Amino acid sequence: MTFSLSVIPHLIIMSAEFIIRIIVNGFLIIVSCNKLIRSRKLTPMPLLLICVGMSRLGLQPVLWTFFSSVSLWFATCLSVFYSLKLIGFTRPTFLWLKYRIPKLMPWLLLKSLLTSVSTKTGDAILRNATRTAVKFKVKHTAVVLLVSLALIFPLAIFVMCTLTLLISLYKHTLWMQNGSRDFRSVSTDDHIKALRTVLIFFLFFISYFAASVANMTFIFPYGTKCHYMVKDIMEAYPSGHSVVTILSNSKFQQPFRRLL
Repeated sequence: MTFSLSVIPHLIIMSAEFIIRIIVNGFLIIVSCNKLIRSRKLTPMPLLLICVGMSRLGLQPVLWTFFSSVSLWFATCLSVFYSLKLIGFTRPTFLWLKYRIPKLMPWLLLKSLLTSVSTKTGDAILRNATRTAVKFKVKHTAVVLLVSLALIFPLAIFVMCTLTLLISLYKHTLWMQNGSRDFRSVSTDDHIKALRTVLIFFLFFISYFAASVANMTFIFPYGTKCHYMVKDIMEAYPSGHSVVTILSNSKFQQPFRRLL
């Protein structure tokens, strides 16, 4: 009876997160597809959001490793795109990336997909290894290391984007102190909004990374409150990230309010 009562809040939270994930990601896909059809061009932002939304809708227990990996990589590409749009550095490398990123984005998405396929393939090979007592421990350790490495790389890119935006905002504020007050206010506000969005993305990513490691290493026994909390945090990422994406984009806010 105690077990049943402890599961009820978890089931309610998981059900709510599942419903939110379906609604917000379905909304992102529909609106972004509509923009692509109207523009008749393969613009990077709608393409990114379609990929992000589809990867989140595909999150199921059987293919969780693959869709989790590809979703994180697509979200990383989205953060890179956000950051490069507002970085004020004038170095040739940054300028080249800033103007080339729209053309490079389809290739980045493809490489993200291939990386996720490689991660899932390696995970499947390790899980199908011979089940002996010693080899099982080695296999489990290898799986944890593989998945952790697959998460660390996009996490490192997230950190770089966040730090770059912070430095850019600081330099931009100093440079604009002698400029027009109205222009300075609008431009600085854009930087702050982008930085706030990337920071929220980063916090979601950190919490998901920590929860994933805790889930894979069985730190918390099955059926405990901490175990269910870990599962809730993992499920919160694909829905919460998409909600922030919608709320941080003025073009999505009005259609989303009509949907609600």
